Amino acid sequence: MNIRNVAVILNGFIHDFAAGIWLAAIASIALIHRMHQAQPQEIIAVLNRLEHIFFWGSVVSMVIIMATGAGRTFTYVDNWYGADAERVRRRMLIIKHVVLFSFFGVGYLIIYPMVFH
Repeated sequence: MNIRNVAVILNGFIHDFAAGIWLAAIASIALIHRMHQAQPQEIIAVLNRLEHIFFWGSVVSMVIIMATGAGRTFTYVDNWYGADAERVRRRMLIIKHVVLFSFFGVGYLIIYPMVFH
């Protein structure tokens, strides 16, 4: 196995791992925000700080997702599965990314006011 193949596989792992971190951070912010109700002011300050930490962690994850996703664009160019399967796979990838970009946008529209209230 050459270094290029290792880099392609590592890039894919980092891409998927960052996506998982992003989703976990967004879910954590929503959960922490729900904990705000009926808490003493001292606790709310800690919860607010945690929300900010998770928010900026999600932004870093988003940058990593975009960078490694761009890397994937240039590494998966062969007709690995055959011409017909590749056409279907590419079409499905386009649909998947449209859906995921929508999730990113909606996620931040929901989470941003929770963090910076």
